[in-house]
Amino acid sequence: MPKLDQKPRVMLEEFRVKNAPDDYGMADEKWNFKKFAKNMRIVIVRLDNFEMEFDLIGVQPAFANAFRRLMLSEVPSMAIEKVMIKNNTSIIQDEVLAHRLGLIPLKADPRLFEYRPEDATVGTEFDTLEFSLKVKCSNNKSQPKDSFRPEDLYENHSVYSSQIKWCPLGNQASVHKEADVGPVHGDILISKMRPGHELDLHLVAVKGIGKDHAKFSPVATASYRLLPDITLTREVTGGEATLLQSCFSPGVIGIDSEGRAFVQEARYDTCSRNVYRYDEIKDSVILSRIRDHFIFNVESVGAMPPNIIFIQAVKILRDKCKSLLDELNTL
Repeated sequence: MPKLDQKPRVMLEEFRVKNAPDDYGMADEKWNFKKFAKNMRIVIVRLDNFEMEFDLIGVQPAFANAFRRLMLSEVPSMAIEKVMIKNNTSIIQDEVLAHRLGLIPLKADPRLFEYRPEDATVGTEFDTLEFSLKVKCSNNKSQPKDSFRPEDLYENHSVYSSQIKWCPLGNQASVHKEADVGPVHGDILISKMRPGHELDLHLVAVKGIGKDHAKFSPVATASYRLLPDITLTREVTGGEATLLQSCFSPGVIGIDSEGRAFVQEARYDTCSRNVYRYDEIKDSVILSRIRDHFIFNVESVGAMPPNIIFIQAVKILRDKCKSLLDELNTL
């Protein structure tokens, strides 16, 4: 059996998961800040305006889970909180319509706004965004003959988020642009209507956090998994190599020009343990996961880039630690 390195591991056996030998769990280690600072690293693997994949290395699970929970629940964003319904003759009930509108993600950067005071009855330009949605469905007077398509028969038969119009408060028009505060996507279907149906709404958006309501969460998903590690214990060739390759996700196991299997990229393994179904190759691999190497995936809804969302989560955790230390120092 090949000798594994000293990284903390979870061993994936056929029917159970266990810690590697002589590994008594990272939670039992005495805290050593110098060691932590030396080992802790962040490696960005993929990044665009909406998605980011990065590796968080050298931290305990509590840190990784804290960042995940903060991104989901405590990094703020702007969302529609109140809907004043002046007229709604569509088939959608008022409360369902208001709920749908609240879930439409807004581009507005929450860092540019303040939290609205709980006792405030009227919003200000510093803590509130206001929008209007006024749409009426009617017959299309120039409809072609013998057509049954709603697009030809009616005008405004579908209401989309692009029809939401911004109503600047105070000096907001000189500070923000409508394209920077409105809905992230203009093709979100809000309602379908027929002649005689009408919507006349006034929308109020405020700053909030996901802990209060999921509509304020700045991420669609924020998740992590441990880095898989695959070690071959012997040479695998021929038909066994092909079988071994089929037991893992595409790109995990490669076969060289001489027909020998090798580990190509273990990070894409889903840890399905299919290899244990075959007696002829089940002894050829050691499957494990690195316990202090987390692969994070963050998908933003669009208000802030995912890397900024992670930085905001780090700042929130820092501020929480400072508050705790201040409380302890006053005892």
